[in-house]
This record gives sequence, structure tokens and C-alpha cells, in this order.
Amino acid sequence: MDFQDFKDRIPKLKKIVLPGEKAHHKLVPGNRIEEMRNLDIDSLKPNKAGVMAVFYPDNFGKTHLVLILRKTYKGVHSNQIGFPGGRVEPEDENLQQTALRETEEEVGIPRNNIEVIRALTRLYIPPSNFWVQPYLGLLEKTPNLVPQESEVERILEVDLDHFLDHSNFVKQELSTSYSSNMIVPAFRLNEQIVWGATGMMLSEIREIFRKSF
Repeated sequence: MDFQDFKDRIPKLKKIVLPGEKAHHKLVPGNRIEEMRNLDIDSLKPNKAGVMAVFYPDNFGKTHLVLILRKTYKGVHSNQIGFPGGRVEPEDENLQQTALRETEEEVGIPRNNIEVIRALTRLYIPPSNFWVQPYLGLLEKTPNLVPQESEVERILEVDLDHFLDHSNFVKQELSTSYSSNMIVPAFRLNEQIVWGATGMMLSEIREIFRKSF
């Protein structure tokens, strides 16, 4: 999609009613949906985080999205694909500022250069006990993306048309820290399997984009 076409859709994207859990559930293994319904999340005292889905033009004027491959570490999200973002810090005024700060730190996009289009539906992540607030962001120019050495293994620049192509919605067998050989719905983007919380957030983004056509 040409970047100007993407920008022309922004007023409509701002007004579309978010599909929320209905979109999230399309990327959740069937048995996990019932488990989530029975959770008393407030009693778990979850941490809070903000993430940013940044869209920008490449050198040819096509719209792209930034994702990251996290480093391998001792944690539940080791070596997984995600959005730039992270835990709220005391200096952050709100979760939007958290997402902007973390995006600057992890991929090198100056926070003041990102126009926040809107917030999306927040999502609870059981393995790490986080409430995550995602945002849509717009960057007017092709960025010089620089991975944070301590956090980011690789930056993925995903073409928007590639993301929206239904053939990239797949079922994949995976083993995780809490389950083995389970079949999960996922996206195949830039030859990477994107599932779990990031896949759920992408599912909502995909639905509101399709409604903007």
C-alpha cells in the first residue's frame, strides 16, 4: 500500500469501533480462551507496559510496520517477535509515553517524530503477568532503524500488503515454556512466525485496517 493511501485512511481508522477480544481470540489456541475467562486478573496485581505499532514509508513510498526479534534470555518472551515497547518506568507520564520512550530506545525512532493515531484494546499476558496497552503510530519519513544492543536481536520491517495478505495467516505447531506441541494460529511475516500476544494485537490491527477499505 502506498504511504499516501495509508495516510488517507487515518481519519477513518481513528473512528472505527475496536473489535477487541473478538479479534484477539482469532489468534488464541482454543483451550486458552476458557482459561482467560476464568482469570481474576486484578488479584494477580499485573505489571503495566506500553507498545507501539509504528507505520512509515520505505524508500519507495510503500507502507511498512516495525517489529522486533527479542534477544535470547531467561524469560517467557525470549527470542520472540514483538512490537517495540516495554515496562512502565517512574518517569513516564502515562502508557503512551512508555510506548514512545521504549520505541526510541529499542529501534531508534525519536519519540517526538511519532504521531500517535490511537490506542488499541489493552491485552493481558498471563505468562509474564502484564497488562499491555498497544498504540498505532505514524512516522512521516523513512527511519534509520537502530536495534538496541541489549534487547533486540533483529528489526523486522514488514510490508503492510504482506501483513494484510490472508495467505500469511497460518496454523503452526509450537512448544512453549508452558505447553508442548500445541497448534496455534499465527502470522507468517518476513519468514517469522508471529503468535501469542503480538499476534493477538496484530489481529485487531488487521481487522480495523480491513474495515477502513
